[in-house]
Amino acid sequence: MLALLAFAARAQDIEPRSYSNAPIGVNFAIAGVVYTRGSLEFPSASFLTDAKLTTQTAVLAYARAFDFLGKSAKFDVIVPYMFLSGNAVFAGQPVEREVDGLVDPRFRVSVNFFGAPAVGLADFRNYRQDLIVGASLQVSAPLGQYDRTRLVNIGGNRWSFKPELGVSKALGSWTLEGKLAATFFTENDDFFGGGRRKQDPIAAVQGNVIHSFANGMWASFDATYYAGGRTTLNGVRGIDLQQNTRVGATLALPLDVRNSIKLYASSGVHARTGNNFDLIGIAWQRRWGGGL
Repeated sequence: MLALLAFAARAQDIEPRSYSNAPIGVNFAIAGVVYTRGSLEFPSASFLTDAKLTTQTAVLAYARAFDFLGKSAKFDVIVPYMFLSGNAVFAGQPVEREVDGLVDPRFRVSVNFFGAPAVGLADFRNYRQDLIVGASLQVSAPLGQYDRTRLVNIGGNRWSFKPELGVSKALGSWTLEGKLAATFFTENDDFFGGGRRKQDPIAAVQGNVIHSFANGMWASFDATYYAGGRTTLNGVRGIDLQQNTRVGATLALPLDVRNSIKLYASSGVHARTGNNFDLIGIAWQRRWGGGL
């Protein structure tokens, strides 16, 4: 019912059903594991070439559906812990890095302001989606692992803010989704070697085609394109403009009324800079409350 986990890297998330309705008062607990391999956009990736990085990330998340002025809304928090290893070239010299630590946690509030009224579990059984229009704001806090003497860190040592607008249209057993978002970053004033690093906003568009089955299983085919993110270090503009495309797929399998498993994967189709990596993940979700 709630596809909360996308992935715990800094690429733009691929997240189907993020604006689906849910019964008021229902809670969701999620635990997952994500594996990636390739070139990821870490805070200093523009300084590295031939990056070959591998990450294993354990993810814990919590979400709750609530009533916001008669409209359905959700709050969620995602806390990942990452193990990173790999090598790259910096200033013509090979470098290696192995590190583990907390990824910057993310907090989000989303509201469906059209087409998804706030209803309890009893009335939700009779709810049928047509057109949903919603919006969200996600905030990432600089609480992750960070070492100013290292080029590659798991945490970004900065805040980020991601407003998003989403539309979801049901057509029988199919659902079409579209989203527009932009991520804004504060300045990292303690970058590698004591520098000051700024990053332009990253704009993103995402599309999801979802098919629901009678037994509660659903599958999604996803694509996203994002651009921007050019950096400035100590007043010098970088040549790291991002113009990247990714595709992915998701499969959700219900186990019973309270538990489900989600499998998901994505891969880069085109990457101007960074984020040319492959990803695979699995997540378990449990829901309770709201009369379940």
